[in-house]
Amino acid sequence: MTYPSFDQKTAVITGAGGTLCSVIAKDLARQGAKVALLGRTVASLETVAEEIRAAGGVALPLACDVVDVASVERAREAVTRELGVCHMLLNGAGGNHADAITTVTEFSPLELAADKPAGTRGFFDLDLKRFDDVVRVNTLGTVIPCQVFGREMARLNRGSILNFASMNSYRPLTRVAAYAMAKAGIVSFTEWLSVYLAPANIRVNAVAPGFFVNERSRKILMTPEGGLSPRGQNVMGHTPLKRFGEAKELLGAVAWLLDDDRAAFVTGVTLPVDGGFLASAGV
Repeated sequence: MTYPSFDQKTAVITGAGGTLCSVIAKDLARQGAKVALLGRTVASLETVAEEIRAAGGVALPLACDVVDVASVERAREAVTRELGVCHMLLNGAGGNHADAITTVTEFSPLELAADKPAGTRGFFDLDLKRFDDVVRVNTLGTVIPCQVFGREMARLNRGSILNFASMNSYRPLTRVAAYAMAKAGIVSFTEWLSVYLAPANIRVNAVAPGFFVNERSRKILMTPEGGLSPRGQNVMGHTPLKRFGEAKELLGAVAWLLDDDRAAFVTGVTLPVDGGFLASAGV
C-alpha cells in the first residue's frame, strides 16, 4: 500500500542506520518523502542514503547526538535548509549496553560472595554510569528531538511524531532493568505529549516492536549456529506466531500512524507489533 500524502513531505528519522529504521527510511522515501537520516556517524548512514538515491528518492545523512540539544538543533537547521521543514519525526534512536544488563535473572547469595564466579553481574554489580547512559539515550534521546523539531511543527500547526517503545514498555523483561525502565517511560511520555501538542494539531503515537533480530539481539536470542539460545526459546514460547519479526512487518503500522489522512483521529496510542507476545502468558 502506498500513502500519497507522504509525497514531498520531510521525514526526520533518528537511529536511521539501525536494522528497523533503515528499512522504514527506505519505505518512506519510496512513497515520496524526503528523508533526513540522523545517526551517530554519517558513515553508518551512507549506505542507506545511497540505496534511497539509487531508487530515485531523496536522502540527507546527518551526524547527530540525540542527547545533545545543540547537536539536534544543528541537524534541524540542516534539514530545514536542505529538505524543508519537518513534517514527520520518527524517534528510533536508542539502545542498551552490556554493563547495564545483568547476567542472571534473579538474586542469589552468590552475587554478594567474594569468590563469585567470574563474569557474574547481578543488580548490585551494574555500572550505574552505563545504566544512566541507557536511560538517557532512550528517554532524553526522544524528548530532545521532539522539542527541537516539534517547535517547528507547532509554528506551522501540523505534524506527526512517532516514538519507539518496546515489549519492555509493558513487561519488564529479565536482565534489562535500565532499558525496561526507559521504554516504560516512552509510553507515558507519548501519551503526555499527545495531549500537550493536540492544540497544535500535532499527533504523537508510538510503536512497540516485539522481537526483531538485529546484530545485538542475535547474540542474545540465537546460537552461533543459527539455532535458538535458551532466552530465544523462552521468547518463542511466549510468541503465538512462533517466529521473530522482520523489519518490513513494521512498515504498515508505521505508515498508518504517520499518515495525517488515514490516522487523523489517532493520537496518544502505542501499537504493539509483536506476533502476539503481549497476548500470551506462555501457558
